[in-house]
Amino acid sequence: MNTEKSQEKHGTITDDNHKALWSGRFAQGPDAAAVEFETSIHVDERMALDDIHGSIAHAAMLGEQGIISTEEAMQIQQGLESIEKDLLSQKLTIDYSAEDIHSFIEATLTDRIGEAGKKVHTGRSRNDQIALDERLYLRRVIPLLIDEVKTAIAALVKIAEDHKESLLTGYTHMQHAQPGTLAQHMLAWAQMLRRDCLRLNSSLERINENPLGSGALQGSTLPLNREATAQKLGFTGVTANTLDTVSDRDYCIEFTSDFAILQSHLSRMCEEIVLWSTTEFSFIDLSEKWSTGSSIMPQKKNPDFAELIRGRTGKVYGDLINLLTMVKGLPLAYDRDLQEDKEPLFDALDTVEANLKVFTAMISSAKWNTEKMAASCQGGFANATDLAEYLVRKGMPFRTAHTVAAKAVRSAIDSGLSRIEDLSLDKLKECSPLIEEDIFSKLSAEECVSQRKVTGGPSPECTEKQIKDLKVFLT
Repeated sequence: MNTEKSQEKHGTITDDNHKALWSGRFAQGPDAAAVEFETSIHVDERMALDDIHGSIAHAAMLGEQGIISTEEAMQIQQGLESIEKDLLSQKLTIDYSAEDIHSFIEATLTDRIGEAGKKVHTGRSRNDQIALDERLYLRRVIPLLIDEVKTAIAALVKIAEDHKESLLTGYTHMQHAQPGTLAQHMLAWAQMLRRDCLRLNSSLERINENPLGSGALQGSTLPLNREATAQKLGFTGVTANTLDTVSDRDYCIEFTSDFAILQSHLSRMCEEIVLWSTTEFSFIDLSEKWSTGSSIMPQKKNPDFAELIRGRTGKVYGDLINLLTMVKGLPLAYDRDLQEDKEPLFDALDTVEANLKVFTAMISSAKWNTEKMAASCQGGFANATDLAEYLVRKGMPFRTAHTVAAKAVRSAIDSGLSRIEDLSLDKLKECSPLIEEDIFSKLSAEECVSQRKVTGGPSPECTEKQIKDLKVFLT
């Protein structure tokens, strides 16, 4: 909103209304380059509605406490509500020459209601105002991010439901380890994202305290009622120490840490998608809608979106390091360094949110090559542990059984075979006389999976239980 447009909408604007909030002590205005350097409105404009809601609650409290008149409190509330309405309808646009979103809203309020607008900041500092706006903003948007995470979980659960018996080798050190299923793998991914939801919810609980009333650092001599403001804004209580309140950016760091962990999970999943989409693996066939080609090689179908999600992990990690470094060594209480908290916080949030949406669409539209996945369970001696456990059930100590199974693997390798079950029974009995004819039925990939019935395991009944539990979590 430029000055001319503002004058057309709200009448004449006095210079005083649009000076910096701190300008009274200064004989000169700041240099234009200095203003441009310090302004934060391009970053904090997304908190406009949160700033309005916080100011409405603050003004109501001021009126209740007799610090301003009831009529003035009502004027402020109505003026702020009109600003909110006009911002939402885009009748009012933000003036980017303002120092920050708080200054813009207060100036606009004063333009509209006159002298009463100058009382909205009574008993308040931008220090506690910023802390409030950030908490209100995070409290508003984090549930939306959690919904996105849950949508991704639901997509993985759907794949698991369709592939409870689709065989897939499990790997450790990227070497064949034990037979498993695609369902078990998708549910492992889902559990990673489930923990992300729990972390975000836990972080939400810790920010649900009202910082308003802390002032610049030591509260106010005015009879503010912080508990009343907390109730109006839906907080569970108030912050315990005013000095800590305006110095604290733990919540920004904590949420960005949550985002970084979530992003690491997305990156790990995408790494496997990239690997599985290679010709050598061919486990997954990504939709052409979520693939790209090459400018020189006509045959290419590249998993670029998975790679971009993986590649943007560095941004989110960088945002976390940015915040941690920002607060390192800061003395109490507020320092202007803390203005720099919002950009990395918002960038990490936006990046993770965008990545989640792409990941969900990409994985939901993918097709799975179940024949290739099942073939991966052949060779590589992934059933060696099952041979050892077969011997354990016959009374052999596990360490001895481990040695016997290793001998069977060695015997197969020396015979030019890639599977234990390709050895003859006589060869297997050379490893241990406890091995009987029934061993061959016990070593198939299907049997190895079906017998792994430990809670959380890959057998179809165990994965079905995991699916049901996740569906309960998603409701």
